[in-house]
Amino acid sequence: MNRPIGIDLFAGAGGMSLGFEQAGFDIVAAVEIDPIHCATHEYNFPATTTICASVTDLTGADIRRRAKLGNKDIDVVMGGAPCQGFSLMGKRAFDDPRNQLVFHYVRIVRELQPKYCVFENVKGLTLGAHAQFLSELIAALGAAGYDVLTPYRVLNAADYGVPQDRRRLFLVGTRQGLTLPIYPESHPERVTVWDAIGDLPNAEQFDALWHQDFVSTQWETTSSYGRKLRGIDRDSKDYSYPRHFDPNLLTCSIRTRHNPASRSRFAATKQGKTESISHFRRLDPDGLCNTLRAGTDSARGAHTSPRPIHPWLPRVITVREAARLHSYPDWFRLHSTKWHGCRQIGNSVPPLLARALASELIGAQGIKPSKPKKILDRGHDRLLCFDMTSASRYFKVPLDTIAQRDRKILTVAAEKSPE
Repeated sequence: MNRPIGIDLFAGAGGMSLGFEQAGFDIVAAVEIDPIHCATHEYNFPATTTICASVTDLTGADIRRRAKLGNKDIDVVMGGAPCQGFSLMGKRAFDDPRNQLVFHYVRIVRELQPKYCVFENVKGLTLGAHAQFLSELIAALGAAGYDVLTPYRVLNAADYGVPQDRRRLFLVGTRQGLTLPIYPESHPERVTVWDAIGDLPNAEQFDALWHQDFVSTQWETTSSYGRKLRGIDRDSKDYSYPRHFDPNLLTCSIRTRHNPASRSRFAATKQGKTESISHFRRLDPDGLCNTLRAGTDSARGAHTSPRPIHPWLPRVITVREAARLHSYPDWFRLHSTKWHGCRQIGNSVPPLLARALASELIGAQGIKPSKPKKILDRGHDRLLCFDMTSASRYFKVPLDTIAQRDRKILTVAAEKSPE
C-alpha cells in the first residue's frame, strides 16, 4: 500500500506527525532540535527517520539523504516554526534575525518542493503589526512556487473533537498547478473534560507513581472519546498504524506533591474558576479545558506552565490526563518527567486538529485512505527517560544544543515498564 508521505519540521514530540498519520500519511522524516523531544518522537514513531538538528543546518538534500527518499515526490511538509521578532514600520519582519527559523522553513519547502506545505503558529500572528509578517510569509511562499489558501484561518481545536479551547493559525500552501484544499468544517458536537478523563484511575491511589510514571491496573471506560483513545473502540477516521500496547497500563501519571494548604485551596476552588494564589484553573467537567501551555524553556528559567486543577480532586492533572485533553491516544507516551511531559503536550498541535486539516489534503489529492494492517512496536522505554546529557549522547549532538536547566532532571531510567 503506497501512502502519501510527509515531513514534519519542528516536530517536537509528534502531535502534528500523529494527526497527519491518522489522516493517512506516512511521516518519513521528523526534524527537531531538542534531543529529549527527538527521543520521545522516535519512541512513538519507530518507522520515521528522526533528525536531531536545527533546520538552519539542514538542506532539503540532507533530509532526502538521511530519510533515504531519493527523488520521491513529497506530498506535504508541515511545521510550526517559532516567530519572535517583528521589525519596526518600514522594515521587513521576514528579515528579522529572530525569525530566521521561518525563513529556513520556506527555504526547505522551496528545496523539497512538496505538493503541499502547512505552517502552524499562534493566533496572535494575525493581529496588528504581526499581520505584516504573515503577508511577507505568503509572498515568500508564492516566490517559492506555492499558492496559499486564503483567507487564512485560525482553527479552534474544540471544533474538531478536542476537549480544549485552543486556537491556532494555519497557512496551507499548494504547489502551483495542483488543486487547493479547503479548511476543515467544524464538528457540531463538543467533547467535554469529563468525556476525556472521567474514566482514568486516580494516580494518588498508587504509591508506585511517586517514583515512576506507570502502573498496571484495570479500569472501565464508557465515553466514546475515551474508548477510542484507549483503543477499545475503532475510530473509523483513524488511518494510523496500530501500536502494540497494554490498555491496562496507566502511563504518564507520575504524582505531584502538594502541601496541605495548596490542597485546601484547590478543594475550595469552584469548577471553571481560577484559584487566586496559584492562578491554576479548576476544570469544569462539563466544559472545555483551557489552553494547555508549555511554560518557559531552560534558557528562561525552566518554569512549568500552570497545570489545571482536576475537576473533583484537590490536585493538578497528570501528564496522561493532559494528553487525553489534547487528544493523544493512550498508546502515545510522553517523557517520564512531569516537566518535559507537560512541555511536550503544551508545545504540540492536538492530533485530532492536525488530522482534520490533513484529511483535507488527502481529499484534495483524490486519495481514499485505508487502515494499515501492520502493527508497530514502539521504541525502547529508555528513550522516555533520558536527561539532556544522555539524549545528546544518543543522537550524537553537542550537550549545549539546548540550554541546560539549573536543577537536575528526575529520571527513571532504571525503571522499565512491562509493555
